[in-house]
Amino acid sequence: MKALKAMKTILRNIWLGAAALVCVGWGMPLQAAEPTAFDYLLQPQQVAANTYVFEGRSEDFSRKNGGYIVNTGFIVTDAGVVVIDSGPSRRFAEQQKAAIAKITDKPIVRVYLTHHHPDHFLGNQIYEGVPIYALPATKQGIQTEGSMFSDNMYRLLGDWMRGTSVAAPGQEAKAGKESVGGHELELFAMQGHTPGDLVVFDHTTGVLFAGDLVFNHRAATTPHATIPVWLKSLETIEKLPFKVLVPGHGAVAKETAPVVETREYLKWLAQTLQEGAENGLDMLEVMQTPIPGQFKGVSLAQEELRRSVTHLFPKMEENVLKPVVQ
Repeated sequence: MKALKAMKTILRNIWLGAAALVCVGWGMPLQAAEPTAFDYLLQPQQVAANTYVFEGRSEDFSRKNGGYIVNTGFIVTDAGVVVIDSGPSRRFAEQQKAAIAKITDKPIVRVYLTHHHPDHFLGNQIYEGVPIYALPATKQGIQTEGSMFSDNMYRLLGDWMRGTSVAAPGQEAKAGKESVGGHELELFAMQGHTPGDLVVFDHTTGVLFAGDLVFNHRAATTPHATIPVWLKSLETIEKLPFKVLVPGHGAVAKETAPVVETREYLKWLAQTLQEGAENGLDMLEVMQTPIPGQFKGVSLAQEELRRSVTHLFPKMEENVLKPVVQ
């Protein structure tokens, strides 16, 4: 029992002090070679009228991809451009902004942050002077964990992160509908992937920006996850009348399949961890659980299982091992 408690303490210290809090990069070995050009090669993909997505790679953070593993997007309205997530670095946001300028000469009038994981907000400083909206939990997360996120991203990505600094959002995103330049946007304040998950639905085009509540053929990440709450959020998302679904990671879709896949993966993950705790398995044994056939095509499934064990298993194990009160 003492050995178990000691292992938990060590793992929690690793969690708090290093890369476990980075949503997808924990445990990544540093790459030896630096690229010679820091070009993300951003190509905006039009997914609906006036609506574009920069679709990231279904990979881990590396010095090869510069952290471009996330989907960001923008909507061109009559009043100006609305940006969804500023990306993983200053360089990314600079190139994102330049790519938007090639599509339209309208000014950027607001930025929405879907949540506080570093690949979604570390480009904020490039949008100085533009209102940046986020849920209160997202703002708090950036304020308390932003520096650690930034430091770890520097370790993982090297000079891709040069000049990047943490800039917290200044505006509170509130649930409800709002008309912006002829687009009727509806904001949903959800939870599950993090304590504050903002979903942006454009009723005008039917495009839903789901953030990291939805992954498409890419294993879900869990550093701040509460799976039962996440599953309830997915129920709400599945009922929305969207025509185009933009997940936080993975390909843009036109059906609910990514929502279903994310839900089934999370259910399997929760069951695997629960059964491991109930059967007295240790963390290493749970990490070696085979990935079911239905998730064989999901990128990084085995890697994310290992990370999820470090994120979620100690608490689950603690609940199972609570002494019986006489």
